Amino acid sequence: MIAMDLMHHSSCFLLPTIPLQRRPSLTYALLVLNQNLPRFTPLLWNHAQLHLCADGGANRLYDEMPLFFPQEDASDVRRRYKPDVIKGDMDSIRREVLEFYASLGTEIVDKSHDQDTTDLHKCVTYIRDSASGLDKSNQLCVLVVGALGGRFDQEMGNLNVICRFSSMRIVLLSNDSLIHLLPRTYCHEIHIQTSVEGPHCGLIPIGTPSKSSTTTGLQWDLNNTAMEFGGLVSTSNIVKEEKVTVQSDCDLLWTISIKKL
Repeated sequence: MIAMDLMHHSSCFLLPTIPLQRRPSLTYALLVLNQNLPRFTPLLWNHAQLHLCADGGANRLYDEMPLFFPQEDASDVRRRYKPDVIKGDMDSIRREVLEFYASLGTEIVDKSHDQDTTDLHKCVTYIRDSASGLDKSNQLCVLVVGALGGRFDQEMGNLNVICRFSSMRIVLLSNDSLIHLLPRTYCHEIHIQTSVEGPHCGLIPIGTPSKSSTTTGLQWDLNNTAMEFGGLVSTSNIVKEEKVTVQSDCDLLWTISIKKL
């Protein structure tokens, strides 16, 4: 068997304070899509060094972020949580929201001429190509809120984006769960943050069937197991250990539930 590099994963971005000795050591970018903001959005915002809204995601930020701070003036909250960039085809953002953030210095990138890619795709491209001062590839992690829930075709489009940018760490988040890609070119160690996630989890082959997938740390581990749509996929599994290992001959989606604290 060909030896593969080890890739570490951790949801420590869901913790109030990220441990200094965490593995991997990552820089975070936060990307807001046009769905309800998860309750932990302010926490993710504080962990991130770059903050973007994809088109109508700016409406969500403007409308919903003040709801997390009911004792504060809404205008003060909106000014404090100002995105660095708003990018997309600009068919969803309200005019008053656009003008408000533009007046605060937010960069507005209008890509209305590009109807062949989603707003998420446009924003990930921006992060990949233009995020000066941020580490890229495996040292950068893009946290995407509002990526799950809502229209199924949009969810599938979001999953397609993380497959198209398979060399980047991209995590799709909702109130209930998170999803990210496990590229087949690595062995994977997933360090479970038991205080905030689990126990329900899943591993789903994406793109092609898996002829052989092997795990440790799950209630129902895979042992050179074949998986494909129309056959077996590992859903409704249970995390049993604080470290889960995964190796597969195809790209897999890893998903785990997020606890309601």
